[in-house]
Amino acid sequence: MPAAYRYALYLAPAGPWRELGRQWLGRCPDLGQDLPSPAPAAWVRAPRHYGLHATLKAPFRLAAHARPETLDDMARRIARRHRPFELPLALTRLRGFLAWCVPPWARAARQSIDALAASALRGADGLRAPLNEAELARRLAAPLSGAQKAMLTRWGYPYALDTFTFHITLTGSLDARELDQARAELARQSRAWSSQAMPVHALSVYVQPEPGADFLVARHYGFDGACADGAGAAWLSST
Repeated sequence: MPAAYRYALYLAPAGPWRELGRQWLGRCPDLGQDLPSPAPAAWVRAPRHYGLHATLKAPFRLAAHARPETLDDMARRIARRHRPFELPLALTRLRGFLAWCVPPWARAARQSIDALAASALRGADGLRAPLNEAELARRLAAPLSGAQKAMLTRWGYPYALDTFTFHITLTGSLDARELDQARAELARQSRAWSSQAMPVHALSVYVQPEPGADFLVARHYGFDGACADGAGAAWLSST
């Protein structure tokens, strides 16, 4: 199996966040299957493409010297360095879209997820191919601060380390009225459990098999060493 076009290290939401999030986006990235969604297609088109997730290390092409098996081994080792924790989450407007984010008061949880993201960012960076001109131009088309541009230059992604904000994306860019509508519907559907904290006990590798294809779960890596394969597992082997 040749390498996938791009790989990413994500956090795959667990529990009711996973169930509602996948239904809302209309796609299960573990199975690579479409699901009926209550959301207008235009609202969820962008996040649906990537699959329900929170970014730890943004999608990247493997460097010429790198092999999928090396990334697989790296993800296992990163996961084993961490212990399970819980994340309080709140529906939040972020840069024009709606996401589940860690509220400001949850400092200990924020430190735990920031540490996991930093491990993924640094651990897999030696396997990342540099951004090409088209990828760099797409990133620079967004309004970025000086700090974000520095992160883009160093890590290939503007929202890392000091500029990182954990978020589980639920919509694309919407106007104020659409954001209010989406927020109200998601709040209604999550009312029974939204005050709970989401358990975090694994990180995941997602793959984009070819340019333009939707992302698939390749493998979930438990902090306890257990793994579970998704529809994209074949792209973690070059044999």
